[in-house]
Amino acid sequence: MTAPTAPTAPGPASRPVPPEKLLGGAQHRSDVAVLQWLTRVRRADLAHPWVKRVTAPLLCAALGVPALRDAADGIGRGVPVVLALIVGYCVPLLWRQRRPVLVFALTSAVGVVGLVMDVSTGSEAARIVALLNVGRTVGPAQLVVCMAIAVGQTSVGVVSRAAGQPGSSFLGTAVLAIVQAALVAAVAAAGLVGRVVNAYVGALHERAFRLEVERDQRSRLAAAAERARVAREMHDILGHTLAVIVGLAGGAAGLAEKSPKRGADTLRIIADSGRGALGELRRLLAVIGEEGDGSDEPGGTPLAPQPGLADLAALLERVRAAGPTVTLDTEGDLTGLAPGIQLAVYRIVQEALTNTLKHAAPDTTAHVGVTVDRDRVRLTVDDTGPPRTPRADAARDDARGLVGMRERAALYQGTVTAGPNPHGGWTVLALLIPTTAPTENHPA
Repeated sequence: MTAPTAPTAPGPASRPVPPEKLLGGAQHRSDVAVLQWLTRVRRADLAHPWVKRVTAPLLCAALGVPALRDAADGIGRGVPVVLALIVGYCVPLLWRQRRPVLVFALTSAVGVVGLVMDVSTGSEAARIVALLNVGRTVGPAQLVVCMAIAVGQTSVGVVSRAAGQPGSSFLGTAVLAIVQAALVAAVAAAGLVGRVVNAYVGALHERAFRLEVERDQRSRLAAAAERARVAREMHDILGHTLAVIVGLAGGAAGLAEKSPKRGADTLRIIADSGRGALGELRRLLAVIGEEGDGSDEPGGTPLAPQPGLADLAALLERVRAAGPTVTLDTEGDLTGLAPGIQLAVYRIVQEALTNTLKHAAPDTTAHVGVTVDRDRVRLTVDDTGPPRTPRADAARDDARGLVGMRERAALYQGTVTAGPNPHGGWTVLALLIPTTAPTENHPA
């Protein structure tokens, strides 16, 4: 009959969790102290396993020293018999962790020999050690069998020794047998409880370790989401503003000699666009914690709110100043939308018109249509082209901008499609559902 192996310690992947993390709070201070002590003992046992392996046999052998002294003085059996019994009890304990049931069987057999020869050495404690180890390692069925053998052997030993003593009463012998049998059963139960406690503490360590891993993963995911949000915002702000500035700067260069006044006005628009972009970047940095004073500059005015549908007119004016002709048609109550979806619509329009500035001819015509129904917002941005000569990195920029638009629409269970239209230009179509938005007050 083979026994299952003993429970192993947590592997290196499951780093130990401090007891104060398992049991927090002032009400558990004593429990934490005990658990810390047990943890130190466990670590010492794992670091030096031979100490526990040798200590138990040595202690059992030390308990047999008085019997050896009595044998040397001529009391009872001779020294060779007592020494042989002590060795038979103690030596098998060296393999008690690898072969717990076999070691228990050997020590029980030696106990039967000692009982038949009527020799008490004191090293019988090895049977208790073997039984305790059985309770900590084997299954319940094997434990019940071993416990029954130990209880029966103990009871027989008590009765046989009481029979050899004159004046012993039946009641006293029965009580003594019951008490010792109960103690033996308690030892087996203690081994089983120790195994359950070790398993439970191991499960607590594993759970605490998994919670720490999940917390770290959530932190990394939140940081990655924040970086993606900031990158998307900066792409929208800088991409649009730089496209407007480049278009205006090209026109201002030609107007500097022919119409200085118009050239000066164009330069003012460039300056206003740059200041607006800087303001939006300051707001973005304040939201992510780099500027927490709640103002654009020390002593300045509070930060302006994120752009919404009311700012579409100013956005279109900047685009018109760069060359294209842009019209806006709206239908429905735009002001009744929550700030979050207004920002999403604004950014989608901004990105679509930025792509028009980048890739369409200066004399193109663009149309923006926003329709607000009771349960959805429909957005259309199309231009007439014709396209300029495509740049080598145009596809990569367009892909990044399209991903940003789709992510914003996805916040409201919406979709974005983009592609060429019959007029030779490009069309962006977005559909957003306001009522399914996860949140309406997000900063981005």
